[in-house]
Amino acid sequence: MRVNFTVNGRQQEADDVWEGESLLYVLRERMGLPGSKNACEQGECGSCTVRLDGVPVCACLVAAGQVEGREVVTVEGLADYAKHREDAHPGGGCASGACGTTLDSAKRWQARPTDGQTGEAVELAPIQQAFIDAGAVQCGFCTPGLLVAADELLENTPSPSDQDIREALSGNLCRCTGYEKILDAVRLAAARQGEAVQS
Repeated sequence: MRVNFTVNGRQQEADDVWEGESLLYVLRERMGLPGSKNACEQGECGSCTVRLDGVPVCACLVAAGQVEGREVVTVEGLADYAKHREDAHPGGGCASGACGTTLDSAKRWQARPTDGQTGEAVELAPIQQAFIDAGAVQCGFCTPGLLVAADELLENTPSPSDQDIREALSGNLCRCTGYEKILDAVRLAAARQGEAVQS
């Protein structure tokens, strides 16, 4: 079967997809996007989290055929997705309550090439920079899924409580940390969004 969908703002076509093939397999093996990790293949660890039409899902649990005509954002496209969101609401930032990117708006953006494709440095999404600054990256295996889930949280809940953060990240397992640095990173990104609005 052939599946046509949008990945990180670009129209993609996957040919010869077999009936039981997962979105995770298509992204990693057919599209060369290894950011979403293959750990459990049971939807328990969250390492393969992507946004499907704006909603975080475990790509290992989504059949590739289910994404026909839909929008997928992976960790590789997160920085450009965040930039598009900011451009759609200039000066507002998520803390103004102006985020909430519509599906129609999301369909109009297109990811720029990553440094792996051009050799050029690319800007990180605010949540990605916050993870680095807060020291929230350990081995890095769970990080892509955590980043995607945290980005969605901050888009929809600009000033999350600790309970909001824990709930949003509850589907993501990290075997290296006690999660405190991860929580710190999300708090830092939220605080920076708030500062951007006040400036």
